[in-house]
Amino acid sequence: MIALASSSIMLAQAPDDQMLLHPPAGSWPGYHGDYSGRRHSSLNQITPQNVGSLALAWAFQTSQGAPIKSSPVLVDGILYFTVPDNIWAVDARSGHLIWRYNKPTSQGEHIGNRGVAMYRGSLFFSEPDAHLVSLNAKDGTVRWKVEIGDVTKGYWTSMAPLIVGNHVLIGVSGDFDNLSGYIRSIDPETGATQWQWNSTPLAGTPNQTTGGMTWMTGTYDPDLNLVYWGTGNPTPVLNGSTRPGDDLYTCSIVALNPDTGKLVWAFQASPHDTHDWDAVETPVLADGDFHGEPKKMLMQTSRNGYFFVLDRTNGKNLLTAPFGPVNWTLGIDKQGRPIPNPAKEPAPDGRLIAPDEGGMTNYRSPSFDPKTGLFIVSAHPSWSLYFAKPADGVYGWAGADYDVWGKGVLDAIDYQTGKIRWSHELGPEGSGAGVLTTDSGLTFTGDAMGNFLALDSRDGKTLWHAGSGSHIVSSPISYELDGRQYVLTSSGSVLFAWALPQAQ
Repeated sequence: MIALASSSIMLAQAPDDQMLLHPPAGSWPGYHGDYSGRRHSSLNQITPQNVGSLALAWAFQTSQGAPIKSSPVLVDGILYFTVPDNIWAVDARSGHLIWRYNKPTSQGEHIGNRGVAMYRGSLFFSEPDAHLVSLNAKDGTVRWKVEIGDVTKGYWTSMAPLIVGNHVLIGVSGDFDNLSGYIRSIDPETGATQWQWNSTPLAGTPNQTTGGMTWMTGTYDPDLNLVYWGTGNPTPVLNGSTRPGDDLYTCSIVALNPDTGKLVWAFQASPHDTHDWDAVETPVLADGDFHGEPKKMLMQTSRNGYFFVLDRTNGKNLLTAPFGPVNWTLGIDKQGRPIPNPAKEPAPDGRLIAPDEGGMTNYRSPSFDPKTGLFIVSAHPSWSLYFAKPADGVYGWAGADYDVWGKGVLDAIDYQTGKIRWSHELGPEGSGAGVLTTDSGLTFTGDAMGNFLALDSRDGKTLWHAGSGSHIVSSPISYELDGRQYVLTSSGSVLFAWALPQAQ
C-alpha cells in the first residue's frame, strides 16, 4: 500500500556509479555513507566549540511499535529509511512526509531493518520474509519483487543491500540447523540472480558445516574491485561436536569479486566458534601508514572481543588485540587468529566466559576517524555462564547462556597498536547506538539511558547531550543542505534532525 502525503511528488536524483564511488560531502547515498564503512563525515560546520548550541531542527514520528534501526539514505534532499515492512521518504529540510510504502508480511523475523540502497532512481529493500523489493524512488511504487531465501526453511532478511556497479548485493539471516549462509548478487533492472557465493556448503553435503549467515552490509574497494563481508556463526550454535575443525567460512571476513562472486581471500576471526560470536561487524576500510609502511587496511572490532587489522589486498593479518576482557583462547596463531580453548566450550556444569553471548560489540556501526587514527566502537565488556544441555540433544541451540555482568563503553582504539586511547562510559548493560565522527573533531553516539551524545574525539569528553525518551538502536548520519549541516539520529519510533540555530 502506498500512502502519499501530497499530490506534489518530489523527484529523487538518480545516483550513478560515480556518485556512489565519490559521494558529495553533504550526501549520504548508502548504508555506511560511502563504500569504506568508516562513517566519518568531512562536514565541519558543527564543531567542539559550537556543538553546545545544537538544537532540534525537526522530528518525524513513524507511529510504529518497532524502533528505527535503519541508517537513512540521503539523496538530493530526500531521506529514505525503514522499519520492517515500511519505507518512508521524508523531506530532509523539514521532516515532512513525501510518501510511504507499507506492505505487512506475516512470515520471517521482524527484529528490525537496517535500511535501503538506491541506484538510478530505484530503491532496494529486504523484507522480513526473505524477499528483495525494488521501488520507484519518486513515488514508492513497486518495480519488482524476488525471493532471496525460503522463509519456510528459516531464512529471513533485515540488512540494507549494497550496490556495486550493476549488482545489488544482499545477504541472508537465520540460525536454524541445515541452513547455509550466502551472498547473492541481483540484477537491479530485472531482479534476476547474477551469482551466489555460499559461506557454508548447501544442505545435503556430507559432514557439512552449516550457518555462516551474512547478516550485515559489507564494504567495497573500487581500486581492488573487492567486496568485503562478515559471516555468522556455525550451527549447531553451542555444540561443536557434530562439526569438527575450523568450520570454514563461518565467523570470517571474506573478500569477493563483485562481478563473479568468486572468493579471493578469507580470514577467520573465530575458528570453530561455540559461543555464537558472528563476525558480521562492519569491515572498515582505510589507507595509511601502518608501522612505517603504507597499507591498504581492513579493520574490524569483532563480537568475539578482538580487534583485527588486515592487509585487504590479500587478507594477511597485521594486528590482533583484545579490546576488553577475553578469556576463551589459548593465544593467537601465526595467522593472527585466536586459538579456541577447548576447556572454555559450554559444559553441563557451566563455563564462565568473557565476553558474553551478545559479544564485545554487535550490530551497531563503529567509526574510523582518519585525522586521529582512532577506531571508535560501542563496546560491551561482559561475562556470561555457558551451559551444554545434553537433554536438549546436539542440534539447535544445544545449550544455554546466562548473563552475569556487562556494561557499555565507547572505546577509542589506536589502530597502530590496538591499545585503547580513551573510554567513555555508556551505562549498564550497554548501548545499541552506532557511531559517527566528523572532520571537526566530534564523535556522535548514544548511551544506555537514551541520551544522544556529542563527544570530543580527542579524549571522549562530553560536549553536548539530549535525552531521546527511548532506547537508541541506530547509527547517526550527517548531511548538509542549503549550507546548513544536520546530524540525524533516531530513538524508538522517532527520527530527530539536529542543527545549529539559524541566524535571524
